[in-house]
Amino acid sequence: MIKWLYRRLRRLNPYGKQPALVAVIRLNGTIAASQSPFSSSLSLASLAPLLSRAFESAGVKAVAFLVNSPGGAAAQSSLIFKRIRALAQEKSIKVFAFCEDVAASGGYMLACAADEIYADESSIVGSIGVISGGFGFDRLIEKLGVDRRTYPMGEHKDMLDPFRPERPEDVARLKEIQGHAHNAFIALVKERRGSRLKGEEGELFSGAFWSGRQAETLGLIDGIGDLRSVMRRKYGEDVYFWLISGERGWWLPGVGVSGRKTEAMPGGWAQALLNALEARLLWSRFGL
Repeated sequence: MIKWLYRRLRRLNPYGKQPALVAVIRLNGTIAASQSPFSSSLSLASLAPLLSRAFESAGVKAVAFLVNSPGGAAAQSSLIFKRIRALAQEKSIKVFAFCEDVAASGGYMLACAADEIYADESSIVGSIGVISGGFGFDRLIEKLGVDRRTYPMGEHKDMLDPFRPERPEDVARLKEIQGHAHNAFIALVKERRGSRLKGEEGELFSGAFWSGRQAETLGLIDGIGDLRSVMRRKYGEDVYFWLISGERGWWLPGVGVSGRKTEAMPGGWAQALLNALEARLLWSRFGL
């Protein structure tokens, strides 16, 4: 693929300066470690081959990410961020992020892997916070006359079991864990954005989100712009975009995203439905 691009670029201007080659990757969807064949979630496992192709191909001048994500798993967000930064530093390649509809929570963390962040005026940006959620079914099973029987070894092994009444000490322990994750997120944003950040920390790191124009004022992004216009301004009118995407398979039971047959798992459809519901809830927080 990269050889074909080189030949095309040479044909465009065989004797003069060659157009800059910008690798483009879409970071579209929720962030989760799910390996379900029905999942389109972003994870380090799914993105690692694309990142390697983008940064390790000869001739690439810059890597651009089109971010459209409401966030998701904190650990996966951090792992993807770290891989992008490691490759960028190893290959000395500049990274740009372009926020589309949403770059919030873990989605904004991915954007922070870029040296420069741009967004549309109507993009949703921010939500620098941590959230956990679930349901409580203890009163429901009581009405149905169902007993919940668990036999844990360890005082906190059944912490936050949704089929029993919530315990304050369980919530306090969860909040403590969330606090560590939130502090790590704040430190990451401060490190990447530095003196560009404006406004009170209590507001910036409250979990609130803003429009692209507001985010620019707060220093969360570097400007309003899209991939084509910004890259042309940076690298000239003849900049060439190389869109890197993964293989897609049929959306059928037992068939993975690469089209290879996978082992059918009991409850796979139910898990896919739960994953879709969770993703829908994440998007709905931002009116989408």
